Amino acid sequence: MNKSELINAIAEESGLTKADAARALGATLSSITDALKGGDSISLIGFGTFSVKARAARAGRNPQTGETIQIKASNIPSFKAGKSLKDSVN
Repeated sequence: MNKSELINAIAEESGLTKADAARALGATLSSITDALKGGDSISLIGFGTFSVKARAARAGRNPQTGETIQIKASNIPSFKAGKSLKDSVN
């Protein structure tokens, strides 16, 4: 499912217009992104938790030359599925 298909599904399920569903999805994604940028985590009971994890600096290898390179430390977004979501998928 891509973004436009998700917007269509939201509009159909909620009775909103596609434009309103697109704005609602955009606002939701923007709010999640802003919270993660600020270092917060977002917990949606029954769905899952979005958080930011720190990835340490590490040595890597350039696949073209085989040369060892140093990869910088970074923060990465993470999602941990909640029990209800896991149960519904299995």
